[in-house]
Amino acid sequence: MTQTIETFLNRYLVTVSKPGRYAGGEFNQIVKDWGKTAVRLALAFPDTYEIGLPNLGLSILYDQVNRRDDALAERVYCPWGDMQDLMREHQIPLFSLENKVPLKDFDVIGFTLPYESLYTNLLSMLDLSGIPLRSCQRSEKDPLIIAGGHACFNPEPISPFLDAFVIGEGEEVIHEILDLVKDHKRDGATRRELLRKLDDIPGLYIPSFFEVAYHSNGLIKEIRHVFKPEKHTVTKRFVKELPEPVTNFLVPNIQTVNERVSIEIMRGCSRGCRFCQAGMITRPIRERSANQVLAALKSATESTGFEEISLLSLSTSDHSQITEIMQGVMEISQARQLAFSLPSLRVESFTPELIATMAGKRKGNFTIAPEAGSQALRSRINKSISDEEILATATQIFRMGWTNLKLYFMIGFPDETDEDIQGIIDLCRQIKAAGKRLIGGRLKIHISVNTLIPKAHTPFQWLPFSNREETARKYRLISDGLRKTGIQIDRPDFRHSLLEVWLSRGDRRLADVIETAWKNGAKFDAWNENFDSQKWLAAFQTCNIDPEFYASRAREMDEILPWDHISSGISKNFLIREYEKSRQGEISPDCRSVCHACGIQSNFMISCSELRTRV
Repeated sequence: MTQTIETFLNRYLVTVSKPGRYAGGEFNQIVKDWGKTAVRLALAFPDTYEIGLPNLGLSILYDQVNRRDDALAERVYCPWGDMQDLMREHQIPLFSLENKVPLKDFDVIGFTLPYESLYTNLLSMLDLSGIPLRSCQRSEKDPLIIAGGHACFNPEPISPFLDAFVIGEGEEVIHEILDLVKDHKRDGATRRELLRKLDDIPGLYIPSFFEVAYHSNGLIKEIRHVFKPEKHTVTKRFVKELPEPVTNFLVPNIQTVNERVSIEIMRGCSRGCRFCQAGMITRPIRERSANQVLAALKSATESTGFEEISLLSLSTSDHSQITEIMQGVMEISQARQLAFSLPSLRVESFTPELIATMAGKRKGNFTIAPEAGSQALRSRINKSISDEEILATATQIFRMGWTNLKLYFMIGFPDETDEDIQGIIDLCRQIKAAGKRLIGGRLKIHISVNTLIPKAHTPFQWLPFSNREETARKYRLISDGLRKTGIQIDRPDFRHSLLEVWLSRGDRRLADVIETAWKNGAKFDAWNENFDSQKWLAAFQTCNIDPEFYASRAREMDEILPWDHISSGISKNFLIREYEKSRQGEISPDCRSVCHACGIQSNFMISCSELRTRV
């Protein structure tokens, strides 16, 4: 079949858009001898090549697995519509880029799912591979289908399509999975026996081993393990010490969404913003040392030739050695004539020492995230910064020579008032006035205003999603209030936000909706030109499921939530306490200064402070 695939590519690749998506052969690609490896993993990203190739999570697993002598990892991305049509016309199965092997021939297919709008593409990739969509329909010859990523912290809407989920971080658990699969192949064990053994690995969720019962009103009555009644939850995996960062990044064949060296300097966040799922599910904080970060940056720029470098984390300026890192980054970027992509910095961490390290930086965009328009509302979401601090930081940025400023806001918070919306307008106008005084007509301010999506494993997970009319009214207030200011405003399509709400807060009954929408033609839902909300609404109607049940309904504190059997390590009691503090406008200080007993230390039997100080 590999020869057939290569013949197909030689004949037809030039007829599709962006043929470089399917060619492979990138610089730093790893190609192993298929016949000399005992276990084979296809790393699948359910979006296009240009979106998926820069994904750091996939790059980490590609590097980790290919370090093994007994295993290989190859890549596959979701083909664009024209390529899908051509492959179906010529009966060509979906294949890996490295050895051009059909996905069905791999032992494991691992999907990376950073966000929910990729779900229909996952189904397209399974279908193109000739693999049954549902786990219960697969035979002994089919690959093991697994998924990981932040979206998997509520795996239920897609649970019937997956054999297993990795909850949490994958650097260690991927090796445990491959070891078991290798033994399974050697011993000739059944698929069911493999799943039973995988169920014993911490951090692995086998959805077919959990049953869900419902009340007559649609609420969940019970979630139970079918043969381990004592197993109530699956707790995430995390690595206590971050491994050496990837430095041999793939150099793409075509332009991708970003082409830079990206080094993760820190994982986790201690700030406790109550709307932020990523900050909750990635606790505790683990840092890479300044020496490790700078060595990786040098190595990666040499091995790739990329001309831009960036630092990745949820709160870069909170790194204990950020000043040393920034000094080193400036030296590297200036010596090698590299651009440096400055991350969003927290206002309260914007110290004179940090400012000094950036004095020589080529001035591009600077980003601040006030999130809310008033100090009172920021206190409710646990973002302890004042209007005066934000304005002072913006003023300092302008004085240093930055001319482009981006501000991130959200609307739809609990107890939000029109005064809070007016606060966004007033703050933007004040920042605009300060910038105009200092840099004149060169000033460009760009604001992004998103709608709160109450995500699983956050203190706001019980809240309803803001309705269309109220959301539109608030956006009109902001637009009218900033008219003729020259401030550019970005806002998401409400229908896109609604899809994310359904899929991030739904239960496993939504699998029927997802499959029906896919059969209706839904695909590439993250792309504005392809997204069609009517296909989704029609799917809800066909399945006789009310979408408002998942969007506009507030959840009771004692309700069993679809993701209650998935543990991020943070206790539900902590989330309830934080929700109550939000209602009172009470701040929870950074947990580096005081422990709030979130559950991480007790559940994992660790000391957060010891993990942080390993630099």
